[in-house]
Amino acid sequence: MINSHLVCPAPVLPPQSVIDNTYSALKKRVREKLLEEWASLFPTPGYYLHPPEPHPRPFMGLGKFVAGRIHQMRAGKSYLAAHPTWRSPDANTSCPRCGLEPETFEHAILSCPSRQYSRSRLLHGVTEVGPEAPLWSSLPLLKRLATFIGVTSTGFPPTMFPPTTPTSSPPLSLSPPRVPPRPFVFFRWLRYRVVGFSFLCLM
Repeated sequence: MINSHLVCPAPVLPPQSVIDNTYSALKKRVREKLLEEWASLFPTPGYYLHPPEPHPRPFMGLGKFVAGRIHQMRAGKSYLAAHPTWRSPDANTSCPRCGLEPETFEHAILSCPSRQYSRSRLLHGVTEVGPEAPLWSSLPLLKRLATFIGVTSTGFPPTMFPPTTPTSSPPLSLSPPRVPPRPFVFFRWLRYRVVGFSFLCLM
């Protein structure tokens, strides 16, 4: 038999609401303390206007390439002409598409006349790109921005597009492309399947 005098009484827990509120308050305090130490140890550069956050930003789920373009343009360190670069600090900052204004993030997304057609079709509801813009917390708006960046190639590396010179571009052909006959396509597909099956049998 168990001696009841040696058994410790069960602890009396506070109500569940008190536990939930305490946990939320501690979590909030830890997050605030983390951001304070982050700002003191690694201060944000003056050109980066967006405050640090302890969790990934929503646009990071759009895909690695598009998220990288957005990160760079938000930080002012992208391939846009008005963003400074160590490679060519004295480069022309005018927008290479319209030539009317410096190609900043705001100009490229919101006001460049050369992108107006794509903007009117794809960027409904996107009216600002500042740190407090609703864009950065709205997944539908971020998807529209990602589509706009992909269609207009905004912020893409220049090396992704070869120069359009007569020596580098193939001559234009007015004849329709040659389409192989269907039996040829079928037998080529069948050959690949047979070779693949034979390779698996040998393993």
